[in-house]
Amino acid sequence: MTHTRTTSCPTIWSGRRLLAALWLGAAASLQATEPVAQTAGAPDELAEVVVRAPEPRYVAPTQRDRIGRIWVPVLINDKGPFRLVLDSGATHSAVISRVAEDLMIPTNIEPPVLLRGVTGTAIVPAIRVDSVSVGDLYVGPALLPLVADAFGGAEGLLGTQGMEDKRIYVDFRNDFINISRSRNQRAASGFLTVPFLKNGLRLIVVEAMVSGAPVRAIIDTGAQTTVGNTALKAMLESRLRNRSFTNDTILGATGDRQPGEGTPIPHIELGGLAIRNAHVTFGEMHIFERWKLGREPAILIGMDVLGLADTLIIDYRRRELHLKPRR
Repeated sequence: MTHTRTTSCPTIWSGRRLLAALWLGAAASLQATEPVAQTAGAPDELAEVVVRAPEPRYVAPTQRDRIGRIWVPVLINDKGPFRLVLDSGATHSAVISRVAEDLMIPTNIEPPVLLRGVTGTAIVPAIRVDSVSVGDLYVGPALLPLVADAFGGAEGLLGTQGMEDKRIYVDFRNDFINISRSRNQRAASGFLTVPFLKNGLRLIVVEAMVSGAPVRAIIDTGAQTTVGNTALKAMLESRLRNRSFTNDTILGATGDRQPGEGTPIPHIELGGLAIRNAHVTFGEMHIFERWKLGREPAILIGMDVLGLADTLIIDYRRRELHLKPRR
């Protein structure tokens, strides 16, 4: 999921922010004030992920785009590579219709699939491919839903299918990414370790501290910024009482709009990495209800926070997140 300063992303119009997002597996985020980091059978159901448009039509294979998302060169049916957004919040990969054209796969053969978004659901076409591969990751065959061309020049998103025994290494300073088989190695010296919590969501859920209180946090590399549910806002009510809020509107892939309120949060801590003044948008998002996280305080951590690290490692075999803070 991602956000940009365009008409389809967070833009200030008459004092309001407008967010347009396609969700296949994560949450939405808004333009944020710059945070500071410190060391401390049936139709497939898709997890929600967010993407934005339009963005530059050029990018080096493993670089992040202008709004912070990580792009990965992916082979589909041994053709490509196609530029997909790495999205730890999506259980399925997805592509735009141009990829189907390049692969010469008709879009009217497979039955449509159910797309679940942050604001609702929609039925979208899909294509079946023989393989999806990058590094040591190989998935095949796979059913890929087709989404609108709203990836800022990317051609789809890479979900977590097939990642169960993989290790994703992302070096933000050098725009380098590597997907390999996990060797069950512990975090190296200088890294912070954040263990995954047990959950049935097929997502990366960890414990975070928000203004000193423990909160469930979903790690979403496909999101540009960060979103909290209304239970989290209620928990922080006394701390947010004198803060100003922006009126945020989230436009989902289904075309539905959902309002939210955004404000900087004084302190978020993730495994010893402390982030101050990260912009968080609060609302009764469909995505939190879908994840059964509507009643307890929960937050979706986007790239505005994750990108503050020097290096990010997601080890699915060890069920750990490794973070190396920037000096």
